[in-house]
Amino acid sequence: HVRRRTMSSKRGVGEGAAEGATSKKSRVLEVSPPDASVMEGLSPASQQKLLAAYAAVDENIKDNMVVGIGSGSTVVFAAQRIGERVKREKLSLICIPTSYQALQLIRENKLVLGDLSTSPKIDLCIDGADEVTPELDCIKGGGGCHVQEKIVAYNSATFVVVCDASKCSEHLGQNWRRGVPIEIIPLATEPITLKLQAMGGTVKLRMATAKMGPIVTDNGNFILDVDFGAIQRDRSQTLNTQILAIPGVVDTGLFLGMASKAYIGGPDGVRLMTKSSL
Repeated sequence: HVRRRTMSSKRGVGEGAAEGATSKKSRVLEVSPPDASVMEGLSPASQQKLLAAYAAVDENIKDNMVVGIGSGSTVVFAAQRIGERVKREKLSLICIPTSYQALQLIRENKLVLGDLSTSPKIDLCIDGADEVTPELDCIKGGGGCHVQEKIVAYNSATFVVVCDASKCSEHLGQNWRRGVPIEIIPLATEPITLKLQAMGGTVKLRMATAKMGPIVTDNGNFILDVDFGAIQRDRSQTLNTQILAIPGVVDTGLFLGMASKAYIGGPDGVRLMTKSSL
């Protein structure tokens, strides 16, 4: 139930993208709206996320796939749609979680749970993003799951991003001002903080809201949110490499060159960006 029409995007990937992406092309998908009861009570932003998630699932999920299930608010709708299709079409899927939230989504939607030890090669990963550029570079980790998300995405033949247009910008760090999430070994918190400050970052240890002290990831680590300002694309890979070279850093929330498609929900419908359209 998804039809496409190709158009030149005058504002890049979505509402938040700057005019520097005028040469980029994208396709606006004509997505058949789901049953009214599914949309009832959802905010406009949530409806946009739902349509993007449904389009991604309907265009990419096929029988006998191993599927990585990402984390975040948009992926909730994707997992629901996968569950509907499995029940209706009797699809045979194995689903790999990227977080405890993803594990719960797999169980709630009665999907078959797998893991990387038994299914190390993944056909498709569907995940959200905190920010995405016209080149499909992303910042992820607002929910604290980016290390597991990156492992699953890296081991997937196809990595698809789903989000709403508010997550789009011309450069990483332009609209997402909470900084690049960096998961670290707790022992190294202070030395890593000093190194990142020397690199020009404003560093904050992410604190918990329902417990005293810092957030602890699913892997038992801490997260530093580091604001480097807007990161030009020619600097992002160098910056990522420099951060990863610091002992005690587990991984960053910079997902560079990993996504092959992005489904962006917005007021004008669902916009599909692909690497081939760049």
